[in-house]
Amino acid sequence: MNKEEQVIMGFRDLYNKIIFLNKPKMEESFKGYKSSEVHCIEYIERNEDSNVTRLAESFYVTRGAISKLTKKLIKKGLIESYQKPDNKKEIYFRLTSQGKAIDKVHEELHKEFRERDKAVFEQVTEEQFDIMLSFVEKYSRHLDAEIKKTGADITNRNDFE
Repeated sequence: MNKEEQVIMGFRDLYNKIIFLNKPKMEESFKGYKSSEVHCIEYIERNEDSNVTRLAESFYVTRGAISKLTKKLIKKGLIESYQKPDNKKEIYFRLTSQGKAIDKVHEELHKEFRERDKAVFEQVTEEQFDIMLSFVEKYSRHLDAEIKKTGADITNRNDFE
């Protein structure tokens, strides 16, 4: 296996280990909620004026999938829709107090996970972080360009839920 393959396999292995370790606590804390619902709540909280299009682009799924998801979240009382006075066409979402409570639990769990992994990150130098971040940014830009070359609508994935 060459170094390129080792890097890709390393990313995949790290991702799988993180999921393995985090999943039991996440499932216990969010009984009755799907991962997609919790991550949609997180996105809405951190991105002002979230709408169906922005959510679909962020999660690489169809607007239809996001519409279905946001309707569920509204029905569960976790988000609400609103319009701006100067734009009655666009519908935006914000969290309700119940949605904010879910987001707070989610944020606390991520803090706990970062604390668990702190020992590793404390050993990484600024230069190493800069190199890793540079690589991730370059690879991401490359993948964006490859997606664009296909002419595919990246919001046309249907594997969200």
